[in-house]
Amino acid sequence: MTRSSPLFPFVHPRILQTALPLGGLGAGCVCLNGHGGLQDFSLRHNPDTTAYPLKGVRYPDAGFAVLRAGGARPVTLLVEGPFPREKIYDQGIWAAAYRGGYEGLPRFRRARFTSGYPFGRVELEDPEMPLAAEVLGWSPFVPLDDVASGIPCALLEYRLHNRSRRPVSFQFSYHLSHLANGGSGWEGTRNRVLAGRGVLFTNTEPGDAEMHGSASLTVLGHRPRVKAMWLRGGPFDAVSALWRELETGGFEPNDGQAGAGRPGRNGGSILVEGRLRPGGDVVLPVVLTWHFPNSRLNFTSHRPLPPGWPARAEPRTWHPFYATQWADAGEVAAHVHRHYWRLRERTVGFQRALLGSTLPREVLDAVSANLAIVKSPTLLRQASGNLWAWEGCGAAWGSCAGSCTHVWNYAQALPHLFPRLERTLREQELERSMDDSGHVNFRSALPDGPVPHTDHAAADGQLGGIMKLYRDWHISGDTEWLRGLYPRARRSLEYCIRTWDPRRRGGIFEPHHNTYDIEFWGPDGMVGSIYVGALAAMAAMARAVGADADHRGYQALAARAARFMESELFNGEYYEQRVQYRGLRDRSLVEKLRRREGDPATLRLLRREGPKYQYGTGCLSDGVIGAWMAALYGVETGLDPARIRRSLRAIHRHNFRRSLWRHANCQRSSYALGEESGLLLCSWPRGGKPTLPFIYSDEVWTGIEYQVASHLALEGLRRESLELVRAVRRRHDGATRNPWNEYEAGSYYARAMASYALLAGWSGFRYSAVDRTLHFAPPPGRKVFSVFFATASGYGTLTRERGRMTVALLEGGLALDRLVYGRAPARVLTCPGAVARPGVPLRLALTGPRSGNKE
Repeated sequence: MTRSSPLFPFVHPRILQTALPLGGLGAGCVCLNGHGGLQDFSLRHNPDTTAYPLKGVRYPDAGFAVLRAGGARPVTLLVEGPFPREKIYDQGIWAAAYRGGYEGLPRFRRARFTSGYPFGRVELEDPEMPLAAEVLGWSPFVPLDDVASGIPCALLEYRLHNRSRRPVSFQFSYHLSHLANGGSGWEGTRNRVLAGRGVLFTNTEPGDAEMHGSASLTVLGHRPRVKAMWLRGGPFDAVSALWRELETGGFEPNDGQAGAGRPGRNGGSILVEGRLRPGGDVVLPVVLTWHFPNSRLNFTSHRPLPPGWPARAEPRTWHPFYATQWADAGEVAAHVHRHYWRLRERTVGFQRALLGSTLPREVLDAVSANLAIVKSPTLLRQASGNLWAWEGCGAAWGSCAGSCTHVWNYAQALPHLFPRLERTLREQELERSMDDSGHVNFRSALPDGPVPHTDHAAADGQLGGIMKLYRDWHISGDTEWLRGLYPRARRSLEYCIRTWDPRRRGGIFEPHHNTYDIEFWGPDGMVGSIYVGALAAMAAMARAVGADADHRGYQALAARAARFMESELFNGEYYEQRVQYRGLRDRSLVEKLRRREGDPATLRLLRREGPKYQYGTGCLSDGVIGAWMAALYGVETGLDPARIRRSLRAIHRHNFRRSLWRHANCQRSSYALGEESGLLLCSWPRGGKPTLPFIYSDEVWTGIEYQVASHLALEGLRRESLELVRAVRRRHDGATRNPWNEYEAGSYYARAMASYALLAGWSGFRYSAVDRTLHFAPPPGRKVFSVFFATASGYGTLTRERGRMTVALLEGGLALDRLVYGRAPARVLTCPGAVARPGVPLRLALTGPRSGNKE
């Protein structure tokens, strides 16, 4: 074991839905469940979960451990806790054939699940078993190192402890079904012993076939006996024969050659024998890897394609990034074996820095748990290094394709932890998803390529992209990168102005599509605040690249847009929408009413209330999202801070429900229901709720709850912030919902990564590599305050203690010329040329003169 061990601050007494993703960034994953087993083998660039009704009908995936220990009458148990009673019905009459086939084996009596992402631990005991067992599941997670964090592997450390007073002999074995089946079925699978440490699974598919691939099972630090191939036969034969061998101590190794080409379920096993003295321990790290180098998953557009577009073009093959690093699963396994303890040490270092922050437990839980999305099938990474993402995951297919710009507006983890990858999304939007007019298709193509431009643009996504460009520029400090993208960003912003504010009045007047999958008619606080932020950000970027005329023009329009927000949309309590469909360039609704097209009842409703799906006088939880983005990114918008704060208070007061028992929701209610608490997307405290408000308005989305919670914290409203975060995490307690899967339109939903902004909200941290300035505004008081941070050049912790701030780096470095400490009015301290490195912390005095504060 290494000197440092991971933290396990979160106890999960309810494990029914618990499933912790283990895998690589953009490389697929498998999940460790609450009783110590594996499920959801999503390895081939698509989700593949136990929720899918046809899961495993042809090729059931399974990975499981068995322990035999004792003296004259040894006990043999599956190394898992009790099977959840609620899942028994799901097994069905063909469970053994169509699921894992091992679920009915004898198990440990007691299981306890604790976690601290990216580690999950299951502790197992049984009164008849002299050894206690522990399963530690993890996969490498190292900020800034996308190669280490993208290894297609799942790592399971089994720790056995002799709790008896006598020496105990044991046989520990691990068994993995053949994960690399090809199109020709079991007959096309091949197995062989891998370097004396385990099994390599391959198939006979051509090297360029989509089903071509490999997987491996190995153990680190031990020389196992290897059964490279299971007994081939009927659906129950393989596991039945295995169990007989294991229970009797008669494990029979083979080289996997005799059964090649035969029908019947396939898999491989490893077995390690040993003897433990009283109180003794042994750790057996099991390494699972996979490698599927070809994908024909293609996406071009949700909508009908324009004339001349090859509607039925042959799908193009693309390759995952990990295929540029390793040739097959055997090479992946060799890499993991060589670097295992260093990968573990680096991952533990990150985890301890993050979870050692002196923030409320619920905040750390929310931040860390949603990092699992990075390892889920939501993200894909191409050989070019470019990211592409779904919004979330269905049971067997991604949900809502194309790195959707307005959903990814909320996600704040990648730009800080893997900023180089996040920048590929800016390039995707501006280089491949935009046409000559500046129209950005908010759903990008897979593999990289052009997209049609026959549908509406998304106002919040396209304007948000301008603000994210500003953010990513400051995080990276790469002004040349900005200079290269600036003309395209300008084209995008001009399209937005021309399309939605054609008279340059400072408001988004024309109907504008947004993240609620509808169009708002008339100016509103949500998109209006992003418009203000985008204009202000563009003005700053124009100045940086020497476009002085652009700088003056966008600065003036930003000021006009801010004044419009304050004078026209603020009602004294919060910002609302001014619904408008007359006097616009878009006359479609006016003409529809004039021609009396459609159902008479609908026409009467439209005449009485205007366009469907608006919010009007409602209090929208996203009502000042642009101000949230501006505060996180350091954009000066000119919006009134007092009114932003008042609006946030109103959002919390009106939209947060401590109980939803009496709340009427005719939409999707599974996100929050009954006695649960949650933040509604919108409410109408002043009356005026439309008959048909915007769809989803009565729902609860975790990404928006985190957006509001982190904004509240930025404004010093920490009690309200914590109340929202606590409500979310209580709903995801493992009983009803998975703690690592805050779903919305699909599992592992990208919007939930808004939770990462809680770090900035509660600490005031922000760093600009452009001007080498660090912002830090911890809660007032004399208590020690410490928080994890990550920049493009390094990551570590910031600590305030006894009148000084310490910058401690775990990896990389941080150059600093200036510290802005505290909230407005902030204290500005200069420290030109200061640098922090691992082992060489930077200490700055927070009292005394405002310069020369290096210690």
